[in-house]
Amino acid sequence: MDKRIQAVALVIAVTALAGCAQGLGGGAYTRDEARREQNVRLGVVESVRPVQIEGTRSGIGPAAGAVVGGVAGSTVGGGRGSTVAAVIGAVAGGVAGQALEEGTTRKNGVEVTVKLNNGALVAIVQEADETFRAGDRVRILSDGRTSRVTH
Repeated sequence: MDKRIQAVALVIAVTALAGCAQGLGGGAYTRDEARREQNVRLGVVESVRPVQIEGTRSGIGPAAGAVVGGVAGSTVGGGRGSTVAAVIGAVAGGVAGQALEEGTTRKNGVEVTVKLNNGALVAIVQEADETFRAGDRVRILSDGRTSRVTH
């Protein structure tokens, strides 16, 4: 029974780490964004403030947690008690798995407010992978769906 719990825990850990790979910073591009034309606007940073970018909620965390909890719960007692413990373990594991997935994929971000050369103000939130300060000259790259601030 110990080996099954360890195997399921390994699957959860690998899944959580795979979810961390997705970048939301100014230098991270998806495969679909490659070779896509971007509009470029220039401006000056007005302000920067730290924000939290919530983690993913794909459903994989709760499902894996439910499996681990169900397997662990089924080892308790025997007969009908084992079934009840498995159900309770699955529910508790699902809740814990969702919290674990969201927490491990949460990112530190920045909200960068930029005054464009045409006088308009825009604010963009992205992962904090680059340092911005008020007064910095920056570029905003946009493809109609995604925008990013870069130096």
